[in-house]
Amino acid sequence: MGKVLIIGAGGVASVAAHKVAQNSDVFTDIMIASRTESKCKALAKAIEDKGLVPAGSIKTAHVDADNVPELVALFNSYKPDLVMNLALPYQDLTIMEACLQSGVSYLDTANYEPKDEAHFEYSWQWAFKERFEQAGLTAILGCGFDPGVTSIYTAYAAKHHFDEIQYLDIVDCNAGDHHKAFATNFNPEINIREITQKGLYWENGQWVETEPLEIHKPLTYPEIGPKESYLLHHEEIESLVKNYPTIKRARFWMTFGEQYLKHLDVIQNIGMSRIDEIEYTAEAVDGSGPVKVKIVPLQFLKAVLPNPQELGENYEGQTSIGCRIRGIKDGKERTYYVYNNCSHRAAYEETGMQGVSYTTGVPAMIGAKLFMQGKWKRAGVWNVEEFDPDPFMEQLNTQGLPWHEIFDGDLEL
Repeated sequence: MGKVLIIGAGGVASVAAHKVAQNSDVFTDIMIASRTESKCKALAKAIEDKGLVPAGSIKTAHVDADNVPELVALFNSYKPDLVMNLALPYQDLTIMEACLQSGVSYLDTANYEPKDEAHFEYSWQWAFKERFEQAGLTAILGCGFDPGVTSIYTAYAAKHHFDEIQYLDIVDCNAGDHHKAFATNFNPEINIREITQKGLYWENGQWVETEPLEIHKPLTYPEIGPKESYLLHHEEIESLVKNYPTIKRARFWMTFGEQYLKHLDVIQNIGMSRIDEIEYTAEAVDGSGPVKVKIVPLQFLKAVLPNPQELGENYEGQTSIGCRIRGIKDGKERTYYVYNNCSHRAAYEETGMQGVSYTTGVPAMIGAKLFMQGKWKRAGVWNVEEFDPDPFMEQLNTQGLPWHEIFDGDLEL
């Protein structure tokens, strides 16, 4: 039905590309592009070697996603129906701008954040709404798992199980073990920036700020058991409280192991989580004397940490991500817990990537598929909960992320 261009060749892009190839009845042409084309070629070959698509059918390209003219030239040359932005959140705005200039629709999994500030919100991308409407193009924001599936879970609950959602808690547990002393499950730079900033949640019509990881409590996850869970700021809360104004309180929780937090504490204390550029004096390689060298500490740390793409082979355990919702149905209070558990081992066997990449890459493909089928095609800029959740929920069950429901249980929150 359509041509898709995937920007990025990391773990999430790898999973999404595999799933796009598995749905070749919808995705007729595939291109993978990134700053390092050799990674795109290796990914294309891995998919073709599995027999998912004919050899040589996946096109690849080099592109600098920070460079609008370069992106426009690629889009105009390939003429995709949809660009899947699976690169870095820093590049959302340049890719959206290039889509507008090229007449191409857009999808991403994470909202924009500036490279020089650990801060993210949707305002920058929502500002594109009128331009996408006027161009007759669709922009689908936050189509991963969280944001993404958690937003769809909320929309599904509002449509089928509640007259009024009042309390929403999104809970994200990774109970896996990658057998590394310290590693992040997605881009280390993005991951550490997200965790080390102040917490934020919505209550009674206003935002409440907390110190980083200040609020925490044990929560019990299906098939996993109790895990200490920490309140973070997460972007889907921003759009969900706007689109579901009956919500009195919305929070996001994520689990971290003791060893992870110990390493994170050290990283912060020694200044390695800094995102500003520093200069130091080093000896020149050729022995000619001292030279001034500039680095961003967090980017240097990223270079020496394990690559999230390479964690899958020895990863054990599973993730458990869902929404715990309390509200009113037919005049009575109801609680509802909808969730997915994903096996790291099963994800690796299917796509060569661990479960965290899998749970983000699969929903990205589903959103793209629904766009191609015309079910999620509407001019403007939209968060995923603004579309019909039903076809997405159906696809989750058939594409590898089945969901489960618990009615009127103890939400623990």
